[in-house]
Amino acid sequence: MSTPPATTGLRFAFGTLTVLPVRVHRWDRGAARDGMTCAPLAGLVVGAAAALLGVVLLLLGAGPLLAAVATAAVPAALTRGLHLDGLADTADGLGSGKPAEDALRIMKQSDIGPFGVLTLVLVLLAQVAALAAAYGDSWARGALAAVVSATVARLALTLAARTGVPAARPEGLGAAVAGVVPVGRAAVAALVAAAAAAGAGALLGGHEAVRTALAVAAALAAAELLLRHCVRRFGGVTGDVFGGLAETAATTALVVLSLGR
Repeated sequence: MSTPPATTGLRFAFGTLTVLPVRVHRWDRGAARDGMTCAPLAGLVVGAAAALLGVVLLLLGAGPLLAAVATAAVPAALTRGLHLDGLADTADGLGSGKPAEDALRIMKQSDIGPFGVLTLVLVLLAQVAALAAAYGDSWARGALAAVVSATVARLALTLAARTGVPAARPEGLGAAVAGVVPVGRAAVAALVAAAAAAGAGALLGGHEAVRTALAVAAALAAAELLLRHCVRRFGGVTGDVFGGLAETAATTALVVLSLGR
């Protein structure tokens, strides 16, 4: 008896994008297509876990800053830091200024260079500062920021895996998922996620709904700009690039959600 596509997609998404104990039974292109389409659902679960920890700490008397640090730590823990590592490697590759082949070799090295370290520090500081501002307003705004940022981070992966985006290498996770999601399906996923985010924001008021929708749009725009730059520089996407896209989208969403309070 064959496994339903929805189940296959969810297994692929959670099995490859989180450390949750979900076994992936299929690694073919069809499974990758369904899995990358379901990526925002994995982000939703990660974001909910992050928000839960942050809110619990607030209820226990912790301040917004500690709640923000804990919230930012959960996505890193639930991905074994792979997205942050990908961000650092992508920064090193782009910052090297070397031709594509040499830049890709730099990205595969196990150490992190100065561009990667600087990028990690600035990104994590931005995430914590934005979350602290949100939690400082209310637990609900902090929780919303955590969930939206984690979801849009994985939505950026869905869009980056769309048809027409090539892989920079013939092997690795990037090659396994590059170009697997039809453009129409990726667009529908983006619209559904944006509508859901705006709806969640609407629970806190009309102004919050607009701000949440803008945060999603800005996050996807930033990720798209980075994606196009990486494709030009490296000739395509890699697993590291996917990690960099996720962190870029998450950080952009958090920053926008912290503005105009």
